[in-house]
Amino acid sequence: MTEICRIALGRDEPFDLDATLGCGQAFRWEKTEDGWWHGVAGGRGIRIRQDGSLLSFRGADESFVRRYLALDLDLPGILASVDRDPVVHAAIDRCLGLRLLRQEPFETLISYICATNANIPVIRKRVRLLAEGYGRPLPGGGHAFPTADELASSTESSLREGCVMGYRAPYVCRTAAMCVEDPTWAERTAALPYEDARKELLRFPGVGPKAADCILLFAFQKYEAFPVDVWIRRIMRRSYLPHLREEGAMTAKEYREIRDFAWEHFGRYAGWAQEYLYCVRDDRPV
Repeated sequence: MTEICRIALGRDEPFDLDATLGCGQAFRWEKTEDGWWHGVAGGRGIRIRQDGSLLSFRGADESFVRRYLALDLDLPGILASVDRDPVVHAAIDRCLGLRLLRQEPFETLISYICATNANIPVIRKRVRLLAEGYGRPLPGGGHAFPTADELASSTESSLREGCVMGYRAPYVCRTAAMCVEDPTWAERTAALPYEDARKELLRFPGVGPKAADCILLFAFQKYEAFPVDVWIRRIMRRSYLPHLREEGAMTAKEYREIRDFAWEHFGRYAGWAQEYLYCVRDDRPV
């Protein structure tokens, strides 16, 4: 598909492409100087840009783009439900139109194993090298993210040397093998309530609480998931839970306390509040 397609957004469809693709929830998008975002999603090489209320894109049809970008959701209603204090209100005001992408489960699972103890440029590099090393080439350039079967052919040494995985290499190998052995894992996880789905993900090597919550939020639309990393912990301490420790490794008890507060304070769309707060993490010194 090479022709340019367009979507005209209505006034009741707030959307910010830059915030959505650039906020760190996905790792296969890059923006070029001409204003186009280039990326791979759902095994498709896609180019997309926004000019006001007009989205122009190629490489996918409108139904895929609308679903991937979550344009079918009532964003004003979601944000109204979490807009409960001046801190999150300011984040919503600044990032209005940020939406949570609907990402592919296996890619998201592996990507967030790659993301442990790493910054976004390094994560993007690892994911790109995985795709180039094991994924199928796409028309027009680039590579799809490998399937579990394709990635199961990797070795720990090849992942360390070719994909800069370091200690994550055995986690990726074993997780790919587990997904091959259990091909219905994603469908089963999607059908489970949040707590049970989280337990399913935590059985994969290299998946901890934060990674599990990211995967649930971005790949399974479990919108109550509230991933807590160092940035969110600092924001929560600064603005909501001042008794939290300032530094040091986060304990399981602290993680649960932050998550439980978020559920009570923000409600069933707590994960959307998390992403808006994360988007403005650099606004104030911590």
